[in-house]
Order: sequence, then C-alpha cells, then structure tokens
Amino acid sequence: MRALIFAAGLGERMRPLTLTTPKPLLPVGGKPLICWHIERLRGIGVHDIVINTSWLAPRFPEVLGDGAAFGVRLHYSYEGETPLETGGGMLRALPLLGDAPFIAINGDIWSTHPLDTLPREPVGLAHVVLIPLPGFRKPGAFESAASPLLRTDAGLHTLAGIGVYRPELVRDQVPGKFSITPLLTAAAESGRLSAGKHDGEWEDVGTPERLAALDARVFAAAQQDLSATNR
Repeated sequence: MRALIFAAGLGERMRPLTLTTPKPLLPVGGKPLICWHIERLRGIGVHDIVINTSWLAPRFPEVLGDGAAFGVRLHYSYEGETPLETGGGMLRALPLLGDAPFIAINGDIWSTHPLDTLPREPVGLAHVVLIPLPGFRKPGAFESAASPLLRTDAGLHTLAGIGVYRPELVRDQVPGKFSITPLLTAAAESGRLSAGKHDGEWEDVGTPERLAALDARVFAAAQQDLSATNR
C-alpha cells in the first residue's frame, strides 16, 4: 500500500516561521512534524510515500532525502508555485500512487489515530477518519452528510485529515486547483463513503501558538517515557 502526505500549503497563518521552512518541516518533539507521519506509515508496512509540494519545495528533499534514512522510498509531486489544494494535489499525484487504494494524511496535523486500523480496501470510494468538530471550524455540507455515518448522537464530526482513498474519487476531475471535500460530501450522500471515529489526541498545527503547545506536550511525553524506561 502507498501513501500520500499533503505538504504543499503556503503556511500563511504560521508566518514568520514558514517564510523559510514549510509547515510540515517545523519541529515537534525534536524532529520535523512530517517525520512522525513517515515513521508511523513505515510502522504499518507502507514503504512508498508520495509527498506533494509547492511552497519551498526544495526544502523537502534537502531535509528528508529519498527516504532511505527512514527505511522508505519518498517520491515528490511538485504542484508548481500555486498549491492545488487537496483534490488537485491528489489528482496530480496519482501517477506516483498507482491504481490501488492509498492512505492520505495531512502533513500539518498531529494525531495518535492507529493507522493499522485503516481498511486496505474502502467499501466505497473512500474511508475517512472523523473527529468531533473543533471550535475553530464551522460546520458545512460535509459535516451534515458525514457525521451520521458514525451512527452516534455525539454531535457533528469533521475530517481529521486521515483516510484511505480510491483513485476513482478524483481520476475524472479536471486537473487544476480544487478541494476534495465536495467529492467526499457527494460520496457520503450516495452511500459510497465510510468513516471511523477518533477520540484520541489530535491537533491542527495551524498557528504558532498551537505548534508551541504541541511541541511542549510531545516533548514532555517523550521525557516521561524515557524516565519510565530507565526505572
């Protein structure tokens, strides 16, 4: 199974940190945020990982290389100076992803969701992980269509930025800049989307303050684990 990590965003809300470093390469717990995703994907047997890039694209191979240091093979899908959003980026990356279902993860999130629970073959066009709607997000058509898939009365849920997708979801779209969310909404409405719920740790690293808080939290947890190991 292959995987796609979305890493092409401009990171405008994270400036000045992202003026010289793409958001997925900002450090969390002593290493770039994207490295946590790469290591977790390798941990479930994914060895071919596509990273879509745009803003400061050369920085990714400079920092990550070809993936050999992580025990994987990294492939880069360059979108040009203007990011193509999730849908356009996924479509552009399809030649590197092949014809089988693949995992896709947002490069600017942090999550403890167990990737080994993701289905290798989604029932419909995609399987997505949902989280309770954060306070900083407004509900829309997707939340109304997808939340009932969980068969819970716990309220609205939204995309966690983790899922398994069939190439057919975007293959027939016109190349260019577009979001994947309307396609997922349509899939949910037509019964071709499945979903799982994540109640564990999750963070959208969308501001410098969130990044600093996450970095401190991850570092503290690592220190606790180290102390427990040395007892």
